Amino acid sequence: MFKQIVDFDKYLFGLVNQKASNPFFDSIMPFIRQPLFWLPLYFFIILFAIYNFPKKAAIWIGCLLLTVTITDSISSHFLKPLFGRLRPCNNPELADSIRLLLDHCGQNGSFTSSHATNHFGIAVFIFITLEKVWGKFNYLFILWAAAICYAQVYVGVHFPFDVIGGALLGSVIGYLTANAFKSKVGCIEII
Repeated sequence: MFKQIVDFDKYLFGLVNQKASNPFFDSIMPFIRQPLFWLPLYFFIILFAIYNFPKKAAIWIGCLLLTVTITDSISSHFLKPLFGRLRPCNNPELADSIRLLLDHCGQNGSFTSSHATNHFGIAVFIFITLEKVWGKFNYLFILWAAAICYAQVYVGVHFPFDVIGGALLGSVIGYLTANAFKSKVGCIEII
């Protein structure tokens, strides 16, 4: 059964990495997955917090950073070495068919995707803690994290189940840290 799951994951990878390819995505997906590309968004979120809820901003930012620290530590330093799964771009079985849209392929493991884990952790944390501030616009953070996950598969550095596993892990961690924040500090509202 495990082999069938792995084969299905490779099949899904082929759909995203090869079959769904197009020039527009080829030009934007390498950027979408880059944390530096999103630096203005990160700065906006921090400045938004400082300006709109100054009394709670330091704790909120600290909890957000704690969320990323936990997600990255578990994904990068525990799960990747534990599973030791090869990235698609390092997998000899896929060498003839993969479309690697980056100039490098990470040498660390593939499961779970740290990009997916970190960004879903951030997205869920923001979604829960700022639900009264941004309302329906909060869903844009989930969409943002999902786009980063898709880009990871599209450029050839992760399998779909790597990003799904990362998204689930990050969501759980973001949920836990957000609820810990809300239980200690309370809800965030614009003053």
